[in-house]
Amino acid sequence: MKRICALLLAGLLGVGPEAACARSRHKSSRSRGLGRAGHSRSYSHHATRKRDPAQRRAFQHTHPCPANARKMGACPGYVVDHIKPLKRGGADRPSNMQWQTRAEAKAKDRWE
Repeated sequence: MKRICALLLAGLLGVGPEAACARSRHKSSRSRGLGRAGHSRSYSHHATRKRDPAQRRAFQHTHPCPANARKMGACPGYVVDHIKPLKRGGADRPSNMQWQTRAEAKAKDRWE
C-alpha cells in the first residue's frame, strides 16, 4: 500500500518512482534531528495544552474513586480520562472528565 501511494505521488510530482520509494538510511540518530536518547526535539505540542491539577482534584472530589470511594489520593485500577481529548479542543474541566479503567484507557488511546 505504501509503495502504491509513493508511486502515485511520484507521478503527481513528476519524479521517478525510484526517488519516491527510496528510503534514506542514516546511521546516526543525530542526522535525523533526534536527540541523544532518540527522541524528537519538538515539544511544542506538549506546551500548548497544560493540565491543571486543581481541575483533576475538583473532579475527584465530586466523583469519588469507583474502586475505594475515596475523594482524595490514588484510585487503584482507574485513571481520569478526558471525554473530549484536550488535543481535539476539549476543556480541562471536571465536566469533561470521567473515571476509566486502565484497560479501557489503553484501548481508547489506540484509536484516539
